[in-house]
Amino acid sequence: MSDQAPMPIGTIVGFDLTVPDAGPIRDFYSAVIGWQATGLDMGDYEDFFMSPPESDEPAAGVCHARGQNATLPPFWLAYIAVADLDASIASCEALGGSLIYGPSAPAGEANRYCVIQDPAGAYLALLQQ
Repeated sequence: MSDQAPMPIGTIVGFDLTVPDAGPIRDFYSAVIGWQATGLDMGDYEDFFMSPPESDEPAAGVCHARGQNATLPPFWLAYIAVADLDASIASCEALGGSLIYGPSAPAGEANRYCVIQDPAGAYLALLQQ
């Protein structure tokens, strides 16, 4: 996300949109909202950080449904800061939720995250900063 201080536990840290083809959706949100896109190298393809005009700080991400995201439906995924990712995953599973993927860390970052599904079927990303 950024080099800023960690967000308080329980707060929304960011949003990503996962879609089959991120390029046209990147262009859609650039035109509709005015976001500026910055590519994020994912190896054999590129996802995008989306920033407000005249800002380098991402407001959201637009991602291809590839790699770990391949099984996610098109939706805006919120990332919530947690104190202990492993404990949060254990609680999720003990209370009837599922670990969809992770935990993992973005390349070059220390932050670990995962995606869970709650007992009602909603998805959420948990991020330990």
